[in-house]
Amino acid sequence: MLNPIVAIVGRPNVGKSTLFNQLVGGRISIIDDTPGVTRDRIYADTEWLGKKITLVDTGGIAAQSEDELISRVREQADVAIETAESVIFLVDGKEGITPEDTEVAHILRKSQKPVILAVNKIDAPHEEDMLYEFYNLGVGNPISISASHKRGLGDLLDAVIEHLTFGEGEEADEDVIKIAVLGKPNVGKSSIVNNLLGEERVIVSNIPGTTRDAVDTPFEIDGQRYLIIDTAGIRKKSRVSQGLERYSVIRALAAIRRCDVALLVIDATEEVTEQDTKIGGLIHEEGKGCILVMNKWDLVEKGTNTMSRYRERLKKDLAFMEYAPSIFTSARTGRRIDKMLDMVKEVYENCIFRISTGLLNDLLTDAIAVTEPPSKKGRRLKIYYGTQVSVRPPTFVLFVNDPDLMHFSYLRYLENYFRKSFRLEGTPIRTFVRPKTKDS
Repeated sequence: MLNPIVAIVGRPNVGKSTLFNQLVGGRISIIDDTPGVTRDRIYADTEWLGKKITLVDTGGIAAQSEDELISRVREQADVAIETAESVIFLVDGKEGITPEDTEVAHILRKSQKPVILAVNKIDAPHEEDMLYEFYNLGVGNPISISASHKRGLGDLLDAVIEHLTFGEGEEADEDVIKIAVLGKPNVGKSSIVNNLLGEERVIVSNIPGTTRDAVDTPFEIDGQRYLIIDTAGIRKKSRVSQGLERYSVIRALAAIRRCDVALLVIDATEEVTEQDTKIGGLIHEEGKGCILVMNKWDLVEKGTNTMSRYRERLKKDLAFMEYAPSIFTSARTGRRIDKMLDMVKEVYENCIFRISTGLLNDLLTDAIAVTEPPSKKGRRLKIYYGTQVSVRPPTFVLFVNDPDLMHFSYLRYLENYFRKSFRLEGTPIRTFVRPKTKDS
């Protein structure tokens, strides 16, 4: 089930990031081995009254002039509208209505998207009179809050939940493999989609942003049904405003969450960039299968072992997802495009891999015999047994005498042992450690 996306929009310095942090609390996950994802966290899943939502912080906007500021706030609001199911429009109660607020309100009124108007910095009941001015924005009844003092946040979340639709997400269709095509601009994503489909269904252009929205295209080959989700590229921060950059990440996130297998398209003529790493981190963090597509291979000057050297570099640059296989293609000539779907099917099968508890524990016994568990202060880790609890990705739980004795390096060793034994290429593996109790 996909969580509805709720965006926090507003001009700079009204408290968007403070509100975001208060609403998500400690729910933002930190994963050390996914560089580029957690340093600039702009989204998090949170829950209110049993309803889960994905909250997005659009962040601040830097501008040199008032005209430029209004333009960028407008741009931010536009992208929020096309991405989120609902928008929290945050304003500053102490400053009153500004031209930027009026501009955003105008855009939101035209959008017909649900808008919750939150008036921030109303820190005490006697300041409630500040609220009435904001009725003039014409976007509904204002709700008074103080993000820094956690005042009125329950009322705000009540209003958010009221405007959302739950329980109508995509149903899982085991017969359809969903593929997300991801990557920064101009790496050839649309051309790869066209090659896979065998026809010009997506406009191809060298102008970043041609693919404005995700475009779903179903097709069937040799009896296997697929759905391709073609997404807009993630732009460089230096070339586009921060608001738009942030929302391009959210577009990618939404596509990743819907897919079974992600194709991360990388320009083979360039080094792996921070943006490539960030997208890879999103894929890994969401537990999706992944194939690294090194496109424009026809433009690379070849020598002895060129492909092997590139693969070694990929393992180094994207070390946190070394499980992802790579394919070297040319969307322009069509080279190796025909092999891509075979790889997708193989990775998908690995994502839904299941193993019996008996066979898993036989394997666990073998792994422990090869390398015994670590000890700490004279106490050695004992692994009693393991079981698989879910797929997409394959997820295991190990029951032990004391989870604190499990060192991350030994846990990684076990995951690699599982992966190698079952040839689980292309899918992350998740392993959780639990103390053994009488009931377990």
